[in-house]
Amino acid sequence: MSWRIGAGNPSRPPNRKKRPEHDRSMKRDVKRDVKRNVKREERGKPMTALEGLRILDLSQYEAGPSCTQALAWMGADVVKVESIRGGDPGRSLAVGGDYSPYFCNWNANKRSVAIDLLRPEGRDLFLRMLPKYDVVIENFGPGIVEKFDLDYEVLKAAHPPVIFVQIKGFGSSGPYKDYKAYDMVAQAASGAMSVTGEMGGRPLLPGPTLGDSGTGMQAGMAILAAYIQRLRTGEGQRIELSMQEAMTYYMRTRIALLADWGEQAVPRIGNRMGALPTELYPCLGGGPNDYVYIITVTARHWDALCLAIDRPDLISDPRFATGEDRQANGKELFEEIAAWTRQHEKHEAMRILGAAGVPASAILDTHDLYHDPHLEERGFVERVEHRDLGEVPLLGFPTRMSESRVEFERAPYLGEHTDEVLQADLALDAETIQKLREAEVLG
Repeated sequence: MSWRIGAGNPSRPPNRKKRPEHDRSMKRDVKRDVKRNVKREERGKPMTALEGLRILDLSQYEAGPSCTQALAWMGADVVKVESIRGGDPGRSLAVGGDYSPYFCNWNANKRSVAIDLLRPEGRDLFLRMLPKYDVVIENFGPGIVEKFDLDYEVLKAAHPPVIFVQIKGFGSSGPYKDYKAYDMVAQAASGAMSVTGEMGGRPLLPGPTLGDSGTGMQAGMAILAAYIQRLRTGEGQRIELSMQEAMTYYMRTRIALLADWGEQAVPRIGNRMGALPTELYPCLGGGPNDYVYIITVTARHWDALCLAIDRPDLISDPRFATGEDRQANGKELFEEIAAWTRQHEKHEAMRILGAAGVPASAILDTHDLYHDPHLEERGFVERVEHRDLGEVPLLGFPTRMSESRVEFERAPYLGEHTDEVLQADLALDAETIQKLREAEVLG
């Protein structure tokens, strides 16, 4: 499994003895959240799906932030706890400064608190905040949490119902446990690179960062499962995810279709998935992304394709009568179809084929995505204010819930909400916060 839930006893009988104090405290927290949600509805603001779920987010870069951003978009209150010295390293990725496009794309709808956890005073503040929260998540390299002295046993002692999520490159056991990892390492270690590329060519790094964000989505599912379990049992737990294992989860289809139960390595097959005419075809314009991808799974798809490109004769052509025939005469078939696609712009080809019932898409590049009329109409492209650039577009959240609407908010500036959160959670006054800031405990 790519994530493990390590606490709780499903065989425990329902009629248990008196619950410990932390269970009663948790019930009070749930009642508090319900009461708060009722008040929101009275104010005309409907309850969101994860209203009341609070997360202390120690994670950085992408694997953890992708998880917490998704939960924030469903209504969770995510407080990002960052170092006072630059914060999340993703803030400066590629462009320098502390508010990069990379950071903005993975940290929307969060609040930022800047605390030096290496200082005893900073660590104490964090542990005092902890009982106000349900989840703590981190994806530091091996040994860093122990350096902060904030491992699961420490957190559990301070707040027994806590759900503690740890994302590691290779998990906390096994011969690779101490190895550092980033997305690219997870892609290499999961087999993803081995199946990406042209037959006979080198392994290639897939474009999407599934080693990071794919792990993050699995972490989000695990958090929600643990939270539901805690509502039933009153018990917290530790969740561990290995990026290698999480990424391997997405390899199942390629393994199942082309491998022999692990007895042989799946080959690289380029853009082909199954028999022709499934392929990538060039379109009018000749640019690096002027292509359309066409796939035919059924006989109906094949017939529809031939009619859409005004070549009904191909349906009865003996060279292409069966899937085996089309595979054997692949070069000729490719040229027959490419003769049509080369005369059409990629979006036009997509419209014609899509209307005919043929599964197909233009190759949309990243510029296309921000200007795609379909995504625009669906409201997937959000616009937020950037501190230095004014209004900028960001891609939104694909999940739409009929009874839960969370407005899109820009990513936080480093330490933007330090005062707000510490005043609300710990009742610290402005003078105390200022003294801690002058002592470089807070940013």
